[in-house]
Amino acid sequence: MGRTAPKGAACICTLGCAKNEVDSQKMADSLRAAGYAVIDQPEEADAIIVNTCSFIQAATEESIEAVLEALALPGVDAGQSAVIVAGCMPARYGDELADALGEPAAFVPCAGEADIAERVDEALAQLPHRCSHDAVAEAAEGAGAPFAYVKISDGCDRFCSYCTIPFIRGRYHSFPYEDIAADVQRAVDSGACEVILIAQDTGRWGEDLGEGRTLAWLLGTLAERFPDTWLRVMYLQPDGVTDELLDTIAAHGNIADYLDIPLQHVDADILHAMNRGGSLAAFEQLAAHARERVPGITLRTTLIAGFPGETEEQADELARFAASGCFDYVGVFPYSQEEGTRAAGMDGQLDEEEKAYRAQRVQDAADAAGAAAVAERIGSAQQVLVEGCEEDGQLYGRTMQQAPEVDGITFVDAGSPGAVVRAVIEDTLLYDMEGSALDA
Repeated sequence: MGRTAPKGAACICTLGCAKNEVDSQKMADSLRAAGYAVIDQPEEADAIIVNTCSFIQAATEESIEAVLEALALPGVDAGQSAVIVAGCMPARYGDELADALGEPAAFVPCAGEADIAERVDEALAQLPHRCSHDAVAEAAEGAGAPFAYVKISDGCDRFCSYCTIPFIRGRYHSFPYEDIAADVQRAVDSGACEVILIAQDTGRWGEDLGEGRTLAWLLGTLAERFPDTWLRVMYLQPDGVTDELLDTIAAHGNIADYLDIPLQHVDADILHAMNRGGSLAAFEQLAAHARERVPGITLRTTLIAGFPGETEEQADELARFAASGCFDYVGVFPYSQEEGTRAAGMDGQLDEEEKAYRAQRVQDAADAAGAAAVAERIGSAQQVLVEGCEEDGQLYGRTMQQAPEVDGITFVDAGSPGAVVRAVIEDTLLYDMEGSALDA
């Protein structure tokens, strides 16, 4: 019996963070289940879904540009294809967005993405000159990726004064274990050797489920259920770093000795203005305790420079912290004045040039310390998950000390994509490493 022809072809263009990538994958799964082919070429699609990011103004501008580019495609202009704007922008701006961008066929906020197939059905039914493209049903299945992101919760209740997430994603809610385990299973079945657990606030997982389960329980349970899969936790707020979690990480060889803990600043007064807790001393103690509980653990953080009212002395303190090597990897961002947040109306706003200068200064300090820390790994033996090869055939991958897309890569001289090889680190360049495989 021949394959049933698809109802049409849909292309999903994703902007923003890994959490949006997870949402796009969910939408792709829903579309395939409804009979659509999901392809990578927007010019050949009946429906072009732009999954937008609106966390900061720059992300919003990039998303608007992507929508306008989609609207300019010949098929859209001819009434043969439809553009659907999904994700954070519709969630944040609502009717205002529809007034500003009247041309898209539909606006689907984050909370409505589960119904994406129905919204595509409705949009395509309204096309004046629908002419289905010659789509291939097997296209863009997403199989074979060496790593995958799995979202364990959505929303946030912290209401940091600079952040738009609670207004975009809503209040915090954990996803049930059964759903998370099913997502991990699908990722593994598709070829993922590593699964990264993500959310806006991973440390709070389980507290709203009424079952006494915690992130540590979730991580340990998944590690035992998927013993051949690397597991990693990202976006963990400082108060989520519990002894239970650290002991769980230490007890399982397939859980990366790695934590991503966004601090945002280290000055207590700035943190208070951000509606966050903590201090320089508290964060130094947190890092030391994590390293004592899990020897060799790798720590990543993010910092915001140029927050309203930040003095030169507070900026100096942030730069000194970045230079201290307390955290192995540090990402630094200039403060973005976001409409609708409390911080946007605070006194002491700095100009864009000064914010960029301060952020670069902190990043330079962090990079100097980070490069030195990475260089200390020369001579050590590391497990490397091979991800692919460059045009010249050079294989590359990551160790457990490197999260995807942010911490550099490791070049190796043997292996194949999807394999884990043991290699001795022989050289480093900033955050990248070069290793010689011991298993060759």
